[in-house]
Amino acid sequence: AVPCGVRGLPSRGCGRRMGRGALGQPLFVFRSVAKMSAPTMEERKACWGARDEFWQCLDRHADDASKCEKLRLSFESRCPQQWVKYFDKRRDFLKYKRKLETEGYHPPEAAGKS
Repeated sequence: AVPCGVRGLPSRGCGRRMGRGALGQPLFVFRSVAKMSAPTMEERKACWGARDEFWQCLDRHADDASKCEKLRLSFESRCPQQWVKYFDKRRDFLKYKRKLETEGYHPPEAAGKS
């Protein structure tokens, strides 16, 4: 590996030597440095609003996602991908938690009891 800023490499991003080219020059592969900026307050509010509308639609339609496709697309377009993934898992967890609170915990029947 070649450290950043050495041998003419740009100071941003790191390169890795991959051998020599046809003319004997070292070949480098650069990892792109994605600059992700934090969403603004307006973008966060738009994301949360789209999430809430989508979740309300799912609640109204007993989690039938086919009836909420437009709201799902809006939710996905207004929120960063990682947020969508997190919110999907969060909704599943909240539904599970609500079920535990209302029905209680019922351990699975042990197979092959003696």
